[in-house]
Amino acid sequence: SAMLDEPASALSPVGEARQVRSPDDPALAQLCLELAAAAEALDASGAWPAMQLQRCAAYGVHGWFLPARWGGQEWSETEILKAYVQLGAACLTTAFILTQRVGACRRIAGSANELAAQRLLPDLVAGRSFATVGISHLTTSRRHMARAVLRAEETSAGYVLDGYSPWVTGGCHAAQIVTGATLDDGRQVLVALPTNLPGVEVPPPANLVGLSASHTGEVHCRRVEVAREWLLAGPVENVMSTGQGAGTGGLQTSALALGLARAAIDFLYGEAQRRSDLAPIAERLGEEQAALVERLLDPATSTSQANNDFRAAANSLVLRATQAALGAAKGAGYVAGHPAGRWCREALFFLVWSCPQPVLSANLCELAGL
Repeated sequence: SAMLDEPASALSPVGEARQVRSPDDPALAQLCLELAAAAEALDASGAWPAMQLQRCAAYGVHGWFLPARWGGQEWSETEILKAYVQLGAACLTTAFILTQRVGACRRIAGSANELAAQRLLPDLVAGRSFATVGISHLTTSRRHMARAVLRAEETSAGYVLDGYSPWVTGGCHAAQIVTGATLDDGRQVLVALPTNLPGVEVPPPANLVGLSASHTGEVHCRRVEVAREWLLAGPVENVMSTGQGAGTGGLQTSALALGLARAAIDFLYGEAQRRSDLAPIAERLGEEQAALVERLLDPATSTSQANNDFRAAANSLVLRATQAALGAAKGAGYVAGHPAGRWCREALFFLVWSCPQPVLSANLCELAGL
């Protein structure tokens, strides 16, 4: 529909953009200013942020995550996390879409399928095409079902996919969806599914509490024949643990939470200029955010248990900081169009986005005072 493709804001695609070469590059600060200026209109319209993604491409964002052989900049994980904090503070919707795009690109680049990489990655790095992932059903969603929600049958030509992927971001805008399906024997395959194949159906996206402009929802496969040339990994058990690519519920999720918290805390600092009673609150939350960013960049945090503990702490902070901003804004913050209300809705996303059970349990226990 026209609604899906109209530009989400008054962001202009014209204007020179210098390639961002590091997370400390002033060009990144400039991109973040542009994204932040359009964030409220994007939330109100619910339209796909085509212009925001074009600006990210113009600033060279897509190259951060990929090897030089594909035209990338090969940023370190620390550099990427520092940049994600800034993007999360500027526009969480755009930053979230980027993580899904990056997940697809990294899986394609890290697979043994050199041909698929050669065909897809140049356009993806340049921002000429969009790819996304549909893998939550292999990691955190719908896993309690007796029957896999997306199933694969092997054929002489490749695989037939039948079922659906429950949470796909920007599926209606993607040329490829990196998704996984389960065979009868329990093994799984990962494919770069071309969305123009017969039988691929993308219903209208879900209307979410926040981030509706990410156009996240189900993608259905009705006996879709996927040629072997699009196979990225498998068949193997737990295909997501093989190869290279963005993991689920990883540190990038926490980085975006800390970015959103930063936006709310900066608002509190601004209000504290006029109301001295808010100063100690802003300072306390600001110190906690800074300490968590320091932990985020510590390599030890990436271990599984430390990551879960850290994610629970980041979730806790973003929920408290955004609600503090709403409280400081008073009634004005509860009127649609004020950023504090949007930040509160967006913060709730971290309770459900790739949220492993130990993390959710920790957050629920905190909410219950246990």
